[in-house]
Amino acid sequence: MAIFTPDDRERLRGELVSAAQRDSSLCGAAHTGSGASLKLDRWSDIDLALCLNSDTSHERVVAEWTELLYRQYGAVAHVDVMRGTTLFRVFLLENTLQVDIAFWSVKDFAPTGPNFRLIFGQASQANAQSYAVPPNYQSLTGMAWLYALHVRSSLGRGRILQAECMLSGMRSHVCELMCLRCGVNARQGRGLDDLPSMDRDMATACIPRSLDPCEMQRAFQNTMRALLAELQQVDRNDAIQLSRPLNEIATEFRVTSDAYTEPSGPQT
Repeated sequence: MAIFTPDDRERLRGELVSAAQRDSSLCGAAHTGSGASLKLDRWSDIDLALCLNSDTSHERVVAEWTELLYRQYGAVAHVDVMRGTTLFRVFLLENTLQVDIAFWSVKDFAPTGPNFRLIFGQASQANAQSYAVPPNYQSLTGMAWLYALHVRSSLGRGRILQAECMLSGMRSHVCELMCLRCGVNARQGRGLDDLPSMDRDMATACIPRSLDPCEMQRAFQNTMRALLAELQQVDRNDAIQLSRPLNEIATEFRVTSDAYTEPSGPQT
């Protein structure tokens, strides 16, 4: 079967909406994701939120919709993601289309982000603004410098692949801070391409161009500079306290490619 087309996707979206409207176990449904904002492109997937009647069996409804996706629409696999009490079952179809079906209770059925367009039913007013949780900047900065410590130790031990993994984790938290400051989508790098050019260049400079130890060290130092710049925006006092140790972590040693010809064994 060929890769899905936008027409295939929208035809399936319409059929799933019709199935939801006929399902007596449901009292509401909504488009979420790009389908709610109508900002669709060639690669958009389907996100559908279903609200279950309070007296219905959650397990039965999930099983019935799962069977529908496999029997009628060519699902080949699925994975479950829990957010609170809500199950997000993510399906991969044979034509490579991703279909996310969320199963909500009546009391929790409400927007979890700006992209929520009601199809039928009523969203819970008590939780309508629950998605507007302020970001935990302290946690983001703390995880960034924690990853930095592991970048240092991995580089010092000559464990380049581990160092790249740790640097990726550090960079993700720093980039999330950049996105939050600039008011773009901070989740999973979705707003990085929307950053102002100067911030976009900084984010690019944090990416290693190869696994050469010197190049890894360059990317590490740039990521640390970016973290310190974000700290200045979040908490100037923390920035003052952390600037010296963090700079020393990033510049503790000068690496050369020859220093990594004999990687050490596993370390803790």
